Amino acid sequence: MLDLIRQKAAQPAAEAVQALAERIQATFGDAVHGILFYGSCLRSGDDRGGMVDLYVIVERYRDAYRSWFWAVLNKILPPNVFYLETRAGGRVVRAKYAVLSLADLKAGTSRAWFHSYLWGRFAQPAAVLYAKDAGIAEQLHQALGQAAITFLVRVIACAPERFSTRQLWLQGLSLSYRAELRAERPEKVAGLFQASADYYDQITTAALPLLPYRIERIAADELLFEARISHWRRFGCRFGWRIRSLQGKILSMVRLLKGAFTFSGGLDYILWKIERHTGVTVEVPPRLRRHPILAICVLSWRLYRKGAFR
Repeated sequence: MLDLIRQKAAQPAAEAVQALAERIQATFGDAVHGILFYGSCLRSGDDRGGMVDLYVIVERYRDAYRSWFWAVLNKILPPNVFYLETRAGGRVVRAKYAVLSLADLKAGTSRAWFHSYLWGRFAQPAAVLYAKDAGIAEQLHQALGQAAITFLVRVIACAPERFSTRQLWLQGLSLSYRAELRAERPEKVAGLFQASADYYDQITTAALPLLPYRIERIAADELLFEARISHWRRFGCRFGWRIRSLQGKILSMVRLLKGAFTFSGGLDYILWKIERHTGVTVEVPPRLRRHPILAICVLSWRLYRKGAFR
């Protein structure tokens, strides 16, 4: 399984994406232990017109910031998310990057971690743009592999008794998106799977023997499986995802609130993010723009009434 992770993580990135990684290394210096690339720009192989999603992995938050305030904020509710743009190939390329410690990455992808914020993301394909040394690279690969295992453990008990890899991942991706602010439309989730269908087939086949369930392949010509899971485990799985959904929406709003300060034009970023993932729009009066905290409180109530968090 790790060989598959290493192969996927080693895929080359475009010159513009590499330029962003170099800019981040110049900003954080030796504090950077690794840089992970994931999201829509990785799936499409094109960063034009989009925003590159990066995770900056550090050893300690205190080493990454000049101010203790940002380090404490990052520790209390990781990650801190920032905006970055630079020029590459005669054009401007943009990214949002999240700062996360290696310890928090390992914890957030482990089976002990309840919420899907990290293991739901990194069960999907990711590339390692930079690793400080071979040892760090291996730890990053292991965390990505563990994310896939945790994802499957949390999802299979909610899947039908008989399932294909497509059914399994569509359900899992839908559940993990509902556990955040963004309840993606079914066609969007289907597109996420289709963009990396071969990878999902391969990672599922490699991971299933490592899971604590009795799972058998029941079709030789296709990836069709049968899982024998008790009624109580299935009930616990469904109940757990309901709790994650509520917990995740609260945490998402708090993280977006942080984004109002770490992003240039942070309030507009929050509104764009909400509209993109829920289809709900709200107007911000000029007087509220001068007070981001008040604006978030007022807008949260308006968005709730419009159904953005359901």
